[in-house]
Amino acid sequence: MSDNLTIRIPVKLVRRGGRKLIFSPDGSAPARIAPEPDDTIIAALLRAYVWNNALKEGKAASATDLAKREGINGSYMARVMRLNLLAPDIKRDILDGNHPKGLRLIDMLKPFPLVWEEQRKWFGFNR
Repeated sequence: MSDNLTIRIPVKLVRRGGRKLIFSPDGSAPARIAPEPDDTIIAALLRAYVWNNALKEGKAASATDLAKREGINGSYMARVMRLNLLAPDIKRDILDGNHPKGLRLIDMLKPFPLVWEEQRKWFGFNR
């Protein structure tokens, strides 16, 4: 007698927005998974917002001054502050936990397009 058990489940893999989704053989979409907010990305969005307001309101003379006061590298601050340039719907989806599953902060801190429609494609927020 063999101790092996084989289970076969027919599925169809479909690529959507850089992600692979699993569909049943009849083509029905998978059940929607409850949103899972990413606390790391949300914290970075919050930092970007707070730092931007500090500069707007004159609470810091410059980004360099603010970075020193925060005790962080100026380059890191600049990368995080770029998140202020994200499309409003992308920010909302991130806060709601409705972002693409594989989205990571490290990827968002790399240079990205400034045109909102291009951002949606870049990060996988295809509508």
